Amino acid sequence: MAAPELSPIAPSDVHTISLYVNNKPGVLVRTALVFARRGYNIESLVVSPAARGDFSRMTITCRGDPATLEQIIKQLAKLVDVVHAIDHTGDRAYETEIALVKLQCSVDERTQILQIAEHYAAKVVDYGHESVMLRVNGSSEKLDAFIDLLRPHGLLELVRSGKVVMARGLRET
Repeated sequence: MAAPELSPIAPSDVHTISLYVNNKPGVLVRTALVFARRGYNIESLVVSPAARGDFSRMTITCRGDPATLEQIIKQLAKLVDVVHAIDHTGDRAYETEIALVKLQCSVDERTQILQIAEHYAAKVVDYGHESVMLRVNGSSEKLDAFIDLLRPHGLLELVRSGKVVMARGLRET
C-alpha cells in the first residue's frame, strides 16, 4: 500500500512569531501548550534574555494555516506573562540562524567541501583526520541550500540554532 501524498506547504505558511515575556519559570511550558492544543508543531524555538533582565524574548517558527495561527497569537497574547506577541511573517524584519555541520571526509574530499563552504561564507571550526566541522549563518533558506549541497559528502551531525528575528526601524519586535 502506497503512503499517502503529503500536500506541500507553501513558504507563505511558514510563520515567525516573537514574544516578549516575563522571565519567570513556567512561561515556556504555557507557551508550548498553546501550540500543542491547536495541533501546531513548533519547528524552532529560541529563548534569550531581553535588554531588560526581567524579560525574555522568544522567537518561534512554525508552519500552518494562517487563520489558526491568528487564533494562537491571540491566545498567546492573553497569557499572564506575555507582554506582547507578534507574527513577523511578511514584515520588514531581519532574520538569521546559525548551523554547525560535521562531515565525514577524506583529505581528497576536503577541497570540494571547502569550496562550498567558501561560497556560503562558512567557517571551518574543527579539522580532524577524517572529519571537518563548519559553522554557517544566514537565512534559513541559505542554510537549507548549504546543507543540501553537503549531504552527499557524508553528513555526520547537524545542529541549527533556530531562527531569531528583529523588526527593522522603530517597529517593536
